[in-house]
Amino acid sequence: MRAVVITEPGGPEVLRWSEVADATAGPGEVLVEVAASAVNRADLLQRAGFYDPPPGTSPYPGLECSGLISAVGDGVTGWSVGDEVCALLSGGGYAERVAVPVGQLLPVPAGVSLVDAAGLPEVACTVWSNLIGHGRMRAGQSLLVHGGGSGIGTFAIQFAVAWGVRVFTTARAAKHEALRKLGADVVIDYEHEDFVEKAAGVDLILDIQGASYLDRNLRTLAPGGQVLIIGLQGGRTAELDLGLMMAKRATVTSTTLRARDAADKARIVTGVRRDVWPLILSGKVRPIVDRSLPMSHAVTAHEVVAANNHIGKVILVTDRDQS
Repeated sequence: MRAVVITEPGGPEVLRWSEVADATAGPGEVLVEVAASAVNRADLLQRAGFYDPPPGTSPYPGLECSGLISAVGDGVTGWSVGDEVCALLSGGGYAERVAVPVGQLLPVPAGVSLVDAAGLPEVACTVWSNLIGHGRMRAGQSLLVHGGGSGIGTFAIQFAVAWGVRVFTTARAAKHEALRKLGADVVIDYEHEDFVEKAAGVDLILDIQGASYLDRNLRTLAPGGQVLIIGLQGGRTAELDLGLMMAKRATVTSTTLRARDAADKARIVTGVRRDVWPLILSGKVRPIVDRSLPMSHAVTAHEVVAANNHIGKVILVTDRDQS
């Protein structure tokens, strides 16, 4: 089979669409013939040498995919060859085939194309595990989503609106109209406006920035509020004002998804299928795809995501007739 190989740590130019050893399904796994994968910030970090895949998992980038089941390993029930699926992965989505633990499979929702479904698992699992699993989000609350134009952001906005939550989000001005159409109540230009002032008193903050936003996030929270950190684009290390945190009775949590064990991922996928998939089936939530590119053009896809001018997901489609 072919896969996108990281030839050495570096920029997008180190990616190569190359012949590699074929993937096989082990016990408790299925083999997915990949139709598409999606580009996540974690893929860019892995390419640069800062985010290695967990031991024993595929070395190729790609934390989600969609496709058809082409083989079923020992002990697998409930899934059959030919089923259309999308999947949460620890790696390996940028390839023609990938082995997936059965607990990380989701059916492609009716009304969503097989290609677009590749952009659902990572964002749905990240958003659900944080906003519901940790944040205990409920109707009537307010949420600030940083990076509203990202794949995570566009999904979180829709999910929270469907949950009956008032949504604030930060984004470049060029993305504001699109985010309002997704249901955001207040869109803040982080380059020229102060989100502490504009979103003061929110109950939850979903944050991709980390260190650079920590103090301002705490000052933005309502008493008893929670900051949910899911990214470190603004750095890893910051001073924490414990006095402010105590005065606000605030909670700060930080999570990653990739390094969780199979049982924990299966638990999250079960929650997503229960709470998120009905919203997709009803049309209240949909995958937002900025563009689709051939998988052999992964270099361009990484350049697009790094430039941060896209809205939603950048999808890589398996180009089986290209070398």
